Amino acid sequence: MNKLNVALVGYNFMGKVHSHAMDNVSFFFKSELQPVKKVIVGRTEHLVKQAAENFGWESYETDWRKAIHREDIDAVLICSSTNTHMEIAIEAAAAGKHILCEKPLALTAVEAKKMLDAAEAAGVVHMLGHNYRRVPAICLAKKLIDDGKLGELYHFRGVYLQDWLLDPQFPTSWKLDKNIAGSGPHGDLNAHLIDLARYLVGEVDQVVGMEKTFITKRPKVKVDATLGADFSKVKGDVAEMVEVTVDDTTSFLAKFKNGTMGTFEATRMAGGRKNYEQIEINGTKGSLVFNFEQMNELQYWSKEDDVEVQGFRKILATEDVHPYVHAWWPPGHIIGYQNTFVNQLADFIDAIRQNKAASPNFYDGWLNNQVLDAVSRSTKSLTWEKPDHE
Repeated sequence: MNKLNVALVGYNFMGKVHSHAMDNVSFFFKSELQPVKKVIVGRTEHLVKQAAENFGWESYETDWRKAIHREDIDAVLICSSTNTHMEIAIEAAAAGKHILCEKPLALTAVEAKKMLDAAEAAGVVHMLGHNYRRVPAICLAKKLIDDGKLGELYHFRGVYLQDWLLDPQFPTSWKLDKNIAGSGPHGDLNAHLIDLARYLVGEVDQVVGMEKTFITKRPKVKVDATLGADFSKVKGDVAEMVEVTVDDTTSFLAKFKNGTMGTFEATRMAGGRKNYEQIEINGTKGSLVFNFEQMNELQYWSKEDDVEVQGFRKILATEDVHPYVHAWWPPGHIIGYQNTFVNQLADFIDAIRQNKAASPNFYDGWLNNQVLDAVSRSTKSLTWEKPDHE
């Protein structure tokens, strides 16, 4: 069996998730290409060393360049902060390494295009980490739409609601620094909604948006955090109050090229909502609803049902006919968040093995960044803006 030696850049939440996927993908998805956890990368030595031990990596490195230029590395998984994506991906591509990069692909569409061009020029497999496409219920939604079960699409309605910034004393982090994160829930959460909208409905033609930062300063806490610390519970000495330079919430309207109308909302200030991502799509013949907090279920309504039995039906997408389910459990035995990353890694490995394009890839990330950028421009121009599709 051939080996795929992997370098993972990043070791916190996403590093843990991708490490779990590395551990489990070969058990559930049989392949001639087996991933090997060669080296994990992070800037803080004692934390990345701890991550290597906890997550089972053979070695660790504090310099990502040393890791990706190792001759024994075949692929690079990038789950570091957004501002690092472009530089790492371009150098990894030049080194001939296959790349799986977390979303959003880059800080801007200009950066994303440079990443796409570098990966294409190098001829490496490149994938964008939108794991929600690997949810069987979303795959079923795609099939229903492609099969014409919803008819002509009228509405896409997406919300992504969280509440982890509701407390004004929640300490600042890199996710609240525009220079590092690019934006707040707009790039973090709306990016997911935009990807699902493009995947299920089509390309966006115009957008108009608004954003707001409710809490403009947050405490910077002096703390020697351990790996995986829950920063909502971190206690320590407050050194200073730091300016928040990203949005707390961004909403926008969209006109799709096929005539569908769209609404999008992302916030980290929705009390009681932990990871509430819900989409609804309405068409001339049917509607569907998906909520990630019930990720194994799809709600479907059909106009073609007899009137006396019309209504939303709950479909439990755990049958073998649904993508990925064959690798997991018998019908009715649900999968979870972590399993979507196993499914994603299996697709990445398969693309490398067959030397074929991955999906979604850096091209999708570039188009996603174009929509994100257009919304950001709109919040300042206060008018409709067009993504710069070529």
